Parts: sequence; C-alpha cells; structure tokens
Amino acid sequence: MNRLFLFPVAVCLLLFSQCDILSQMTTTNGTSGGQAPSSGSANSISSSEAASGIKQALSQGLDRSIKSLAVQDGFLGNAAVKILMPPEAQKVESTLRSIGLGSLCDNLIQSLNRAAESAVSEATPVFVSALSQLTIRDATNILLSGQPDAATDFFKRTTTGELTKRFSPIVESALGKHNVAQYWNAVVSRYNQIPLVNEKIETDLNKYVTQKAIDGLFHQVAAEELKIRDNLGGARTTPLLQKVFGYADKQKK
Repeated sequence: MNRLFLFPVAVCLLLFSQCDILSQMTTTNGTSGGQAPSSGSANSISSSEAASGIKQALSQGLDRSIKSLAVQDGFLGNAAVKILMPPEAQKVESTLRSIGLGSLCDNLIQSLNRAAESAVSEATPVFVSALSQLTIRDATNILLSGQPDAATDFFKRTTTGELTKRFSPIVESALGKHNVAQYWNAVVSRYNQIPLVNEKIETDLNKYVTQKAIDGLFHQVAAEELKIRDNLGGARTTPLLQKVFGYADKQKK
C-alpha cells in the first residue's frame, strides 16, 4: 500500500516538468482570435495551465479510485464493480442457489473480489508512468474534447497492457491466498453431482479476475473524472482545477 502514498508525490513532480513558454489558448465569444489575453483572464488559460490542470485532475481522480478499491469490500461492497460468477458459470450458480447451496457461490464470489482488491494498488506506478507521457496536445484534447470520459479513454489506451502484466501475478497469488481454487472446485463438484448434469465448466479464473479488476478500476476512474468535469460535490478542490475546468465549461456554451 506504500505506493498509494507515493502516488500524489510522484504526480506533483510531473506537474512541473513542462518548463517551455507556451502559447495561450484564448476565446472571444466562443472562438479563438486576436491577441491572447493574460493567463489571469477569466476567459483564457495557457497551454501549461491546461496540462497542469489535467494532470492534477487525473492524479486526484486516480488516487481516489485506487484507494476506494484497494480496501476490503472495495470491489465486493460496490455493486457497480463487484465481480460476479463468470458468465459460463452463472447457470451453475442459479442451480446451486435453487437447491439451497448458495453459500458455496457466496464464498467463491467473495474470494474473487478479495483477489481484485489485493491487485488494484499495483495500478499506481503504471498510472504515474502514463501521466509522465501526457503531452500538451493530449491534455488539451482531453480538456476540450467534449467527451465526459476522455481522460479515462486515454488511460485505457496507454495502460491496459501494462496493467494486465502487473495485475495477473498478483491476482494469481491472491486467488491462492483466498482459497479460490478450493471454493471453485466445491462449486463445480457439487454441481456435477446433480442428476442429468453433463456440462463441463472450464474457466481461466486468473484471466477473468484480472480483466474484471481492470474494468472496475476504469469504471471508478470515469466516475471521478465526471465529478471533476461537472464539479459534483465541489470536486474542483483547487484554484487551478476551478480555472481550467471553468474555462472548459465556457467552451461548451
């Protein structure tokens, strides 16, 4: 969990990596033109402010997302990201619950979610690396694209492969720690004892949980991004976020 506390520090270092004097983005009645007003104008922001604001928003959203998931019940207690039985095993679950063996399914589902909760903190260094590669152009496109999850999409494109590599061994270890194989075998064995059942269930649980952990993480990141874009609950907590996203709001009008 130490990575969680290092994350904001690492991101702060990234925010000051752009040292060049950059042109300003200006707006007059919703269009660009004329001489750029000063960066202090309510109707303009500099390119460096846009980049720093996006990085600050992303670091805030990512930090909150990871912290909310990398705890007990972070996945299990959140209906939006809770990992359920694999699709090919849902008939098994329905059958077992119908004959009073739901506890077998509950034990398995809990262990799958515990594995995801154990793995998700590994996202921190991957996201820090992605932020370091964020260009001024990337930041401007994310800010002004009009797409509510543009930042989340950026991270999906740039981090999914590395997240899979990092999550997979952690998930595999956590599956062992939380006795997933034992619970899975108990579910399948009991199902196979039911008369007239002749289906063979084959599931790569490591691959399944790894992908579900990544999907859940990006769901949370998108939710945090939306909070900042719409300033839900006063999510723009710094003057920089207020200025940068206030500018973006004006471009929608």
